[in-house]
Amino acid sequence: MSADRDGSPPTHYFDEQTDAPSSPIVVDVTLPDTAFTMETDRGVFSHGHLDTATSLLLRTGIPIAAEGNLLDLGCGAGPIALTMARRSPAATVWAIDVNQRARELCARNAERNGIRSIRVAHPDEVPAGVTFETIWSNPPIRIGKAALHELLVTWMRRLTPDGRASLVVQKHLGADSLQKWLGAQGWIFDRTASKAGFRVLTSRAGA
Repeated sequence: MSADRDGSPPTHYFDEQTDAPSSPIVVDVTLPDTAFTMETDRGVFSHGHLDTATSLLLRTGIPIAAEGNLLDLGCGAGPIALTMARRSPAATVWAIDVNQRARELCARNAERNGIRSIRVAHPDEVPAGVTFETIWSNPPIRIGKAALHELLVTWMRRLTPDGRASLVVQKHLGADSLQKWLGAQGWIFDRTASKAGFRVLTSRAGA
């Protein structure tokens, strides 16, 4: 995990609470089909900019469900959730994160951009019966392999039969080994994009 953009020591963005002093920075995100402004803050992943991995995922052109439930797993300040909501306005986008500051940022960013279809929640607050047509995530690789595997299994099991998941993972942090592990669990993922040392892995529908 790298330091914040301002050079301050890194904080654990995957913790429930952060003791990092607040230092909000509002950034503009421009994609080929949409644009929005987004408040970021210390103690939440990607302070002061849209990170390279998430940018790649959002620019790859992977289709998402037009309606139903979509999931941004580990939403941070909400760039994935905001993009999903803009691209599928009839869908409900669940933006979940264990980090309280991240959830607060994501909720404010949805309001800032006039988006009402995003439901921000702690993972434990998502009703057990909710399943997802699309899951997108820049997963928290640095929580450790065992915790990451548990996280992915928990939410991949909530895909609908024809649902698809897309993950963006840095190659040197184990993208290829994660792809193999997912296959061994029965979820076949194809590499749908690769750039700047990152891989976008997308599951096959029904696999």
